[in-house]
Amino acid sequence: MTTPEWSRPERLDTIAHDERAVTIEADEAERAAVARRFDLVAIDRLSAHLTMRRDGAGILVTGRVTAAVAQACSVTAERLAVMVDEPVLVRFVEPVAEEDEIELSADALDTIEIEGGAIDLGEAAAQTMALALDPFPRGPNAGKVLKAAGVIGEDEVRPLGALAGLKALLQKE
Repeated sequence: MTTPEWSRPERLDTIAHDERAVTIEADEAERAAVARRFDLVAIDRLSAHLTMRRDGAGILVTGRVTAAVAQACSVTAERLAVMVDEPVLVRFVEPVAEEDEIELSADALDTIEIEGGAIDLGEAAAQTMALALDPFPRGPNAGKVLKAAGVIGEDEVRPLGALAGLKALLQKE
């Protein structure tokens, strides 16, 4: 098991059935390392305000992850400032044997397996932040650049070739 860039382990023997609040914040080196992993230009701020408690199914962690992130536009590569304010609702569970089948309900929580006698709140928060980001962000100039390159939008698509007149023929009948 490799240690994540932003690791905040909580030993299992310190987690009770009563809720406990925890606030974590990534330092400059951790933010830079997390930014590299998720291919971000930069992370200027990354923190999480969480509560954790044991329940019958594992350890329930709730709260919020907030971040100030810089992503590159997927078209122009210009720097885009993105604010993240994402709820966290994760259950840490004991590892399940591969042959065991798990059926999830529609309201099932994200689950993370417990490793090494601890849960890692930093890694859970980093993954929550990454999932909140647009995987193909577009800046304000992206549309102009795409149009200049000859890329048309979905609303501009027209039928081509033999099918071009099919709609008109069907409407006549």
